[in-house]
Amino acid sequence: MSRYIVTDLTRFSTPKEVCTAVIDMATGQCLRPMPYLLNKRVQELNIHPGAILDGDIRLKDDAKNPHIEDASHENLRYVKPASKNQFKVILERTLSNSVATGFGIQFADGQKHIPVGQQATCSIITIKIPQSALQIHEDKFKPGKIRASLTDSTGHSFRYLSITDRGFFDYAKKHQEDGKLSELQKFIQSQKEVYLRIGVGRRFKSEDRDGYWLQVNGIYTFPDFLDEIRSY
Repeated sequence: MSRYIVTDLTRFSTPKEVCTAVIDMATGQCLRPMPYLLNKRVQELNIHPGAILDGDIRLKDDAKNPHIEDASHENLRYVKPASKNQFKVILERTLSNSVATGFGIQFADGQKHIPVGQQATCSIITIKIPQSALQIHEDKFKPGKIRASLTDSTGHSFRYLSITDRGFFDYAKKHQEDGKLSELQKFIQSQKEVYLRIGVGRRFKSEDRDGYWLQVNGIYTFPDFLDEIRSY
């Protein structure tokens, strides 16, 4: 039995299930418990980013690239919340210099997916960016949708990525509806450090592009965080 820190709690368009990812505290390995956990089970286990769990999570032999982190799970049990330092250490331990180096893919300008058939290093990475390099805004092409745009350490920009971080999305949506989304942006810019968990979804074909689309799985700020979103 091992111990893990939850790094990702991501939403689907249907609220019945959520996707989680954890880091093995001993090995630093990223794992994605499959099948997806039901919302009821997430509540029972008190799963949130920064939660420490113990149990048995093991990589699946039939995991397909890029989702090489897919893993079976059993005997999961909530232990306690991680300290701020523990959570930050885990993020640092999994850090990639850029989106391209993390996934092992060279992205063209405007490219936001890993094409089918192209081998990636993984399906979830951590990057660190300046607070000014992240913008949370409404999608000008799809009014009502909230997106994230970012620039990584190499200067490569990724525009209008889906935000699948469940806690952050719910908070942002609430403040979009009451006209205060700019206050969330001000909070982010007031922080010293911003870490992002960038993942790819399951295969999706859009017009002439077929592949695995980038999404923002987690947005973590230090030294402060918003109590309404999470605790660590």
